[in-house]
Amino acid sequence: MSFLARAMEVFDVELRAIEAVRSQLDGSFDTAVDWMTGALRNRSKILVAGVGKSGNIGQKIAATLSSTGSTAVVLNPVDALHGDLGVVNDGDVVLALSYSGETDELLRLLPALKRFSVRLIAMTAAAKSTLGRHSDLVLPCKVPKEACPFNLAPTSSTTAMLVLGDALAMSILEARGFKRHDFAKYHPSGAIGRALLQRVGEIMRTGSRNAVASQSMIVRDALLVMTQARSGCVSVVNARGRLMGVFTDGDLRRGMANDLGILNKRLGEVMTRDPVRIREDALAVEALKVFEGRKIDDLVVVNARQEPVGLVDTQDLPRLKLM
Repeated sequence: MSFLARAMEVFDVELRAIEAVRSQLDGSFDTAVDWMTGALRNRSKILVAGVGKSGNIGQKIAATLSSTGSTAVVLNPVDALHGDLGVVNDGDVVLALSYSGETDELLRLLPALKRFSVRLIAMTAAAKSTLGRHSDLVLPCKVPKEACPFNLAPTSSTTAMLVLGDALAMSILEARGFKRHDFAKYHPSGAIGRALLQRVGEIMRTGSRNAVASQSMIVRDALLVMTQARSGCVSVVNARGRLMGVFTDGDLRRGMANDLGILNKRLGEVMTRDPVRIREDALAVEALKVFEGRKIDDLVVVNARQEPVGLVDTQDLPRLKLM
C-alpha cells in the first residue's frame, strides 16, 4: 500500500469514528451544556482532567473554552493529588477524559473530588467503567476502531474526543450569547485581534491614495484623479466637501455601453448617489461585514461631517490580514 493510500485510509477510519460518536449524542449533551453554562454564570469554572493522549486533548478543549470566554483550567490528575486541588472550588464542573474509563491516575483523583460540591462529567467510551459509574453524567465517545493498524495507538478515539470537546465549546459559546466582538477581549494579537481591534481609520487609504472630486468635474478629468490615486473609484463631493456620491470604473464601463459622450458629462449627472459608507472610527470588522453583505469592491470612509477622508479597497484586505 502506498503512503497516500494509507493516509486516505486513516482519514476514512477517523471520519467514521466522528460519525459514530455523533450518532451517540443524546439529551446528556444538553445537560452537560446547561451545567457548564450555569457554573460559568455563577462565576465558577470548568476543570478539564485527563492523562496521556486524553490529557493532551483535554488541554486543547480547555484552551478552546477559555479563548471563547468560558473560564476553563487544566487539572493534571497527578499534580492535583500533590497540592493542585487548591484550584478546585464548590460549584465547578469537572470534565474528565478517559477513553477506557479505567485510567489509574484519574480514578485516584475521584475520591478527592467527591469532597467538593462539583459536578463530574465523564467523556468515555465505557459508561459502565469505574469513571462512568462514579460520574454525574457520561458523554459517550466510543469509536469503531483506531486508525492505528494494530488498533492500539489513540488516534480515532482522540480525534472523536477533540470534536466532542469542540461541540461543547461552541454550544456553550452560543448558550452564553458570546458574540464576534467579544473575541477582541481574548485575542488582542494576531489576525483575529487585527480584525476586531483595528479601526477603519487605521487601514484606509488616505491622502493621494484617496480619490476625491467635485460633482461639477467632468468624467474625463475624474478618470485622471482616479488614475493618479491608483483607485477604482472616486468620491464625489459638493461645494462644502460633503459626500454626495461615488463614481467607479464599473460605472464608466456601463455608461459607455449606452452613451459614448459620458466622458464629457459632469460627475453629478452620472454618479451613484448616497453610496455605501462607513465612519473612520468604526471597527475594521464592521467594514468586513459591509463588503460581505453589499458585494462591493470599494468602501468610502467618512468623518463626522460626512466628508470622505479615506477609502477601503477589498484588494487591501488580504495584505492587512483581515480576510
